[in-house]
Amino acid sequence: MPAARSYTFSVRELTRYLRTLLERDRALQQVLVRGEISDFVSAASGHRYFTLKDEFAQLRCVMFREAAAPLDFTPADGLSVIAAGAVTVYEPRGQYQLIVEHLEQAGRGALFLAFERLKAQLAAEGLFDPARKRPLPAYPRCIAVVTSADGAVFHDITRVVRRRWPLASVVLVPAAVSGAAVASSLVAGLRAAGRLRGADCVILARGGGSFEELAGFNDETLARAIAACPLPVVTGIGHETDFTIADFVADLRAPTPSAAAEELVPDREALLLHLDQLDRRAGRALRRRADALSREFHLLTRRPVLASPIGLLGPARQRLDDLHHEARRSLRSNLQAASHRLDLLAQRGPLAWPAGLFAGARALVEARRSRAAAAAGRSAERSAQRLDAFCARARSLDPRAVLARGYSITLRLPRRTLVRSAGDIAPGDRAQVVLTDGSARVRVDEVERDPQAK
Repeated sequence: MPAARSYTFSVRELTRYLRTLLERDRALQQVLVRGEISDFVSAASGHRYFTLKDEFAQLRCVMFREAAAPLDFTPADGLSVIAAGAVTVYEPRGQYQLIVEHLEQAGRGALFLAFERLKAQLAAEGLFDPARKRPLPAYPRCIAVVTSADGAVFHDITRVVRRRWPLASVVLVPAAVSGAAVASSLVAGLRAAGRLRGADCVILARGGGSFEELAGFNDETLARAIAACPLPVVTGIGHETDFTIADFVADLRAPTPSAAAEELVPDREALLLHLDQLDRRAGRALRRRADALSREFHLLTRRPVLASPIGLLGPARQRLDDLHHEARRSLRSNLQAASHRLDLLAQRGPLAWPAGLFAGARALVEARRSRAAAAAGRSAERSAQRLDAFCARARSLDPRAVLARGYSITLRLPRRTLVRSAGDIAPGDRAQVVLTDGSARVRVDEVERDPQAK
């Protein structure tokens, strides 16, 4: 340590002294600086913060709201500008900076122009076409993540996948995401992920960074490797406002690495809730259907045709007898009228009706009367036979006849649903057993299944 010294500065005093020296230099208070904008931030207050840089150095800049208001363009990363202002020191950080009072656009930076040219070229080739985007797996089983092994990106993705869809496994495919060899390392990692056994999708991810730091993701070789990958690719590169060529080629672009995992895997809790809702809806639908069938069954069993089918044939049998008697009476009446007319004709004398002709006519009438009577008898007999057959079928369909042979009907209470098999009732259930002359209410102690029954 020097033996003699005139004064010991505090950090604040030294910083303020340097600031005073800079602000006293009139050349530094009206300076023009050309550079490319990077790390641009527009604060809610209206102030603008950014870095001016070239290939050798960088300078922090601040443009306050009053100076930024008259701008006729929107500053953004990659723009080449000329800034006019004063050099000073921002004491809290001990950082020298340029207070920008005027800013004008000098042209776009080389990196941004290269980005725009490659974007236009690949778009013309159809690499950004939505029609070539591949669908993502609905329930991925294995996710390959191409990213740095040292950063927090892989851990963030793994945490999201385990929370939302723990059935999926996550495999790291390490690759450089910064430095000169970013593009070639990412291409190699993407090809390795495509060959990974069991993988069904890929996440290409990196944390935030400046436009220059993300330049490796704007490489043409990487873009073509994404398009040629056999698996669907999801990108999560930088922040929400960052866009790269890789994002445009990928099958899905997510704003961040964690959002890429969110987009790729389903939410287990939401899926379970949806399945539970479907289960309840199906149960309600089945109960409504069962109730409708039960009501339909009770309505059918209360119909007269099922309650007493033989009784419905009684009026028909009586009507048939009436028609038979009416036909016989009508036939007799017609025959009597014809006989009377013959008698009248016979009384006119032998010149009008010779005896032989009269006898022949009477014989013809008698013959026809006999045939008509025989036909009427046969028709009545056939009708009676059909009626007897209908009665027999009705008796066979009568549920009471079935019950009379020793069978019964079992209805499960309280809904009175028909029990057709052993699976329709369980021990402890209450049931109503319908018999030929009444019913009995019982409780089931045990259910035995026939092992040979289908």
